[in-house]
Amino acid sequence: MTDQVSSACRRRRCAALIAAGVLLPLPVLAGCSGDDGSDGAAAASQDIAPAARERLKDGGTLRWAVDSMPGTFNAFQADADATTTRITGAVLPTLFTLDERGRPQRNADYLDAADITARDPKQVVTYKINPKARWSDGRRIGAADFLAQWKALRGKDNAFWTARNAGYDRIAKVAQGAHRNEVKVTFARPYADWRSLFTPLYPQSVMGDADAFNDGTRERLKVAAGPFMMAERAAHGDRLTLVRNPRWWGARAKLDRIVFTELPRERRAAALAAGAVDVAEVDQAAARKVASAGHPAGSGSRARTDAKPAARTALRGYTVRRALEPAYTQLALNGSTGPLSDERVRRAVARAIDRQALADTVLKPLSLPAGPLGSHLLMAGQEGYEDHSDAVGGPDADAARSLLADAGWKPGGLTEQAKQKPHAAAPGASGAAREPSRKRDATDGRNPERPGHADRAAAPGAVAQDYGPGARPAAAEAPLSAAGAVGAEVQRSALLHQSAALYKAEAAAQEQAGATTTSRTYQRRAARALGAAERIETGQDIGPAEARPMSAEQAREARADEEPARPVAAAQLPADDGSQAKGADSRGKGAPRKKTAVVPALRKNGKPLTLRFVLPDGAGSEQLRTVGERISAMLARVGIQTSVQRVADASYFQDHIAAGDYDLALYSWPGTAYPATDARPIYAKPEPAADGSLTVEQNYTRVGTDHIDQLFDQAASELDEDAAEHLMAQADARIWAVAGSIPLYQRPELVATRKGLANIGAFGFASPRFQDIGYTK
Repeated sequence: MTDQVSSACRRRRCAALIAAGVLLPLPVLAGCSGDDGSDGAAAASQDIAPAARERLKDGGTLRWAVDSMPGTFNAFQADADATTTRITGAVLPTLFTLDERGRPQRNADYLDAADITARDPKQVVTYKINPKARWSDGRRIGAADFLAQWKALRGKDNAFWTARNAGYDRIAKVAQGAHRNEVKVTFARPYADWRSLFTPLYPQSVMGDADAFNDGTRERLKVAAGPFMMAERAAHGDRLTLVRNPRWWGARAKLDRIVFTELPRERRAAALAAGAVDVAEVDQAAARKVASAGHPAGSGSRARTDAKPAARTALRGYTVRRALEPAYTQLALNGSTGPLSDERVRRAVARAIDRQALADTVLKPLSLPAGPLGSHLLMAGQEGYEDHSDAVGGPDADAARSLLADAGWKPGGLTEQAKQKPHAAAPGASGAAREPSRKRDATDGRNPERPGHADRAAAPGAVAQDYGPGARPAAAEAPLSAAGAVGAEVQRSALLHQSAALYKAEAAAQEQAGATTTSRTYQRRAARALGAAERIETGQDIGPAEARPMSAEQAREARADEEPARPVAAAQLPADDGSQAKGADSRGKGAPRKKTAVVPALRKNGKPLTLRFVLPDGAGSEQLRTVGERISAMLARVGIQTSVQRVADASYFQDHIAAGDYDLALYSWPGTAYPATDARPIYAKPEPAADGSLTVEQNYTRVGTDHIDQLFDQAASELDEDAAEHLMAQADARIWAVAGSIPLYQRPELVATRKGLANIGAFGFASPRFQDIGYTK
């Protein structure tokens, strides 16, 4: 049975952005832990150097590094990205902002009030618009803008190339209220997350026409209604300047201008050392350089002594703001095939892992709260957060072995590898084989070498083959996401592939019609979308925005690594905690020999229990591989072998995660203020389609139940907030109980800012208040 993304998802705010975690089904739930660690996480939810406006200077320029310039400024299109979201937040109306704990807050700059004014017979929300609110062309913000946005995003007109329509598809009518500053929105079906709608709000001139919607905002936004507006975009496209909006009616922006500059992550440390930017999200290595620059030279730190005096002086002008990002790293277990299709095996994996140890590895060195995340749907510190991990149980090797025995996996002697090297130290993930670079199949852009792939490509529409036990499902079609959600990089890549396909089709049509110039424009857009996808295709890699070429050493290794990935054998496990010996290099060379704890290999029907663990190979994913190495060691202690496969970043998501070509994998989901809407496609039960394929939406673990789907649907329609919260808690506990996804820890957010800057840094969930960003007096 092949996997594919439903066409309905194309119109949904699938936002793979979405939300957090993975959903699954299950019977009965255990109690929740009372000590959930949310207080510490809440304290680390934001770090922005807050300061009152009167303490800030008037004027100044802020140079802000971003991964790339967006291909569109329409946040509802597939190729919108995090930079789209950042820029539109400064120039367009945001009716409800988020605070540091992810709670929606009415934005008084735009709304005097916004409330549910009727529930029966239908839900009605009444917006009372601030009478001062104006577009930069002088027109009042009003019902016509709301009406146009609803019609464009409701999903009934395919002329509008939309990426999401969740919520808008529930609206029955939008009309002016008792006066011109009042808008009434009537829903055909109740919608709990109504505050997520009409943000950002676009003018009627953009939303009222399909051509303007699709193409009119790709280079700039001509009309604004925020504290800033667009001034100019550099000819080479790597810089965009915002200036104060003279028609802004709210508190005057402190800064004169904000200059967004495209700057790949691997160049940011150098840019900071040169004083070329004022704000930049950085990796841990760059953060260490900034922190160490403040110490006297020669005091023992390699980061200090490696920096030249001039660079050290420049770096002393920065500080690193750090917080827990509203996104978490999870261990995903592919439940569609092989041993992990048995729920008992998935639960055994969950019980074998010490999530606290993994969180300590990542977060303790940064002095951030290092508690493991206890929810798939809410981040620690969010209102309503509870730790439901007791539904699957804490780390317990004996319980894991018992579950495996119950599933038929019994000790069956040492593996062949262990017999040959009975006292060798376990090879780490860093020593695993890399996947050789492969050209993509021209038919569908995925692995042509998987069983049955060529047959399907040659005969589209043919009945899906049954590949039998252990075979991999075919590649899924590109999934959809809600564009522009911060932290949704994993999902945007799939949307970008869809955008490229649309552009290519339009280019061909224009060429056939004789419109060569127009055809070339669409060809360039297709190339740009594919290029952006290559930069962000791995959702976990927080390294460079651009795909890195292989080094000469990597190329040699890729050619040599035609052999199967090397397993971490259960019988080869060091007796300690599995961390790499001090002084050993990344491949274990020079590691001292240790006494090994011999763990019998588990077998069933003569076959060993070995899971293929797929990890990205890029330099920016080093930390992820370290976590993967520790997980492999933990699993080995209960008899589960892992065959670690390192693959190119560019193919990690599309060819492995979305395609279902893995047993275990690590990737991230972003948090959300609206889990009932945003998390639904991630956890939707895969459903057979008429052609025999499997519709997975964003549920890449391919595990789900009708009960979970029902809980999400009920929560999305429940207008009582406490009742909706209770439904989401039930859903999360059941997700834990089936162990298709195991949340590990919230990701760290590290932002270098120039000293003296206030109200900017690691925002966490919070929406930036751009007019309050500035330099202290």
